[in-house]
Amino acid sequence: MAQSWRLNPWDFKVRSETIRRYGASRIPKGSTVEDWPLSYEELEPFYDKVEYEIGVSGRAGNIGGKKDERGNIFEGPRKREYPMPALRTSGYMEKMIAAGKSLGWQPFVAPAAITSKAYNGRPGCAYHGYCIGAGCHINAKSSTAVTTIPKAIKAGKFTVVTEARVTTIEVDNNGRVTGVNYLKGVQEYFQPADAVLLASYLYENVRLLLLSKSKAYPNGLSNNHGQIGKHYFSHNQGGAVSALFPFKLNNWYGTPGQGIAIDNWADDNFDHSGFDFIGGGNLYVYTERRPIAAVNGVQAWMQGGSNWGSKWKAVVKENADRSNTAYLQKTTLPYEDNYLDLDPTVKDPLGIPVIRITAQYKENEQKIGTFIADKMKQWYRAAGAIEVNGNGNVAGPMGASTHAYGGTRMGDNIETNVVNKWGFSHEAPNLGILGGSVMGTSGARNPTQTIQALAWRTAEHLIKNWKNIVT
Repeated sequence: MAQSWRLNPWDFKVRSETIRRYGASRIPKGSTVEDWPLSYEELEPFYDKVEYEIGVSGRAGNIGGKKDERGNIFEGPRKREYPMPALRTSGYMEKMIAAGKSLGWQPFVAPAAITSKAYNGRPGCAYHGYCIGAGCHINAKSSTAVTTIPKAIKAGKFTVVTEARVTTIEVDNNGRVTGVNYLKGVQEYFQPADAVLLASYLYENVRLLLLSKSKAYPNGLSNNHGQIGKHYFSHNQGGAVSALFPFKLNNWYGTPGQGIAIDNWADDNFDHSGFDFIGGGNLYVYTERRPIAAVNGVQAWMQGGSNWGSKWKAVVKENADRSNTAYLQKTTLPYEDNYLDLDPTVKDPLGIPVIRITAQYKENEQKIGTFIADKMKQWYRAAGAIEVNGNGNVAGPMGASTHAYGGTRMGDNIETNVVNKWGFSHEAPNLGILGGSVMGTSGARNPTQTIQALAWRTAEHLIKNWKNIVT
């Protein structure tokens, strides 16, 4: 979607701040949540580097402690403004801004990894639409495919081996990583390395480590303390809330990153004393609408009747631009009985075990979903919606997600974490792990920018401490 968020300071200190403010009993039963081994303030310089390197558009709400209500006043203090202004608004977005303000809330244009103007040789966004799950034909989306990777290749010190798949990571008798085995076609190769940075997304990070068994690590690489796959969770980002308006929204095209957000009910931005949950959610509405999705949206509001024929077509034509669905992201915590492991029976086409997910959304997360859905309905009604629906929660078990966390968690305690505060394994010191798998909390945020900031920090630490890490 190109939403590009920082975590808030609270997200790094969920356990200690919850206990300080509400008491230890407010930590949900069975949760393994820990404070991060670093603070927002330590990661802020790397957030800043990412925003300027890849190109993020937005309006700061807190520069050095000075608040600006045109941005997100709940964000942590930042060093400077975004490199580009926020993406433009639309009539519908302005209506939602006015509705949010009428409730006494603080709506703002959300930050996006999309160029709002020409930046570093790329043009500004043309608001063509069709951005979800697709590239941008003018390169306005600030993907690493058009920002950092081309620069790395041009530097002559970076090679991409395409259509290859790493199968295991090798170690020596002392438990130090020596390189990776990978397949390209039917040929297997070994790539030696002084240090390995594992960045194959959360599920594959965990799978590769569990598959990489050796004398030094009989239960999988860096798993002598049994922490690989533990503390897994994903965003309770489903359970959408939708609204039907009595007027057309003119809400075609645009981009999902072009949205209005409200953070009043995210994280610990409100007093939880009268509630029986911790955490919260981000309210977000955006502009992109596709024809088939619009038709499906109309279908959801039709009470029975046929889904074909001239009468149905007339209803679709009249109502396709009258509905909207919010994008809600809520706090999710890790729990003892939510984890990943290798499936004992299911294998991929190469005969290698796949990852098995054993996880459920717990009571704390379900209560957040209900609470946030109610707030979203209030916002829609304030904007003139005549009908609203959705309960804010996902039914069934926690499945695979593009917003996944844990499995190789970062922390100071080797008994409960896999990597240290720099992203390097407690057990195999020349193995770095990158991605959402090292994150211990989610906040009410897309993980992308935090993953990028952590990766930059890990890489910088490797460069500065090369001799100590590889010897």
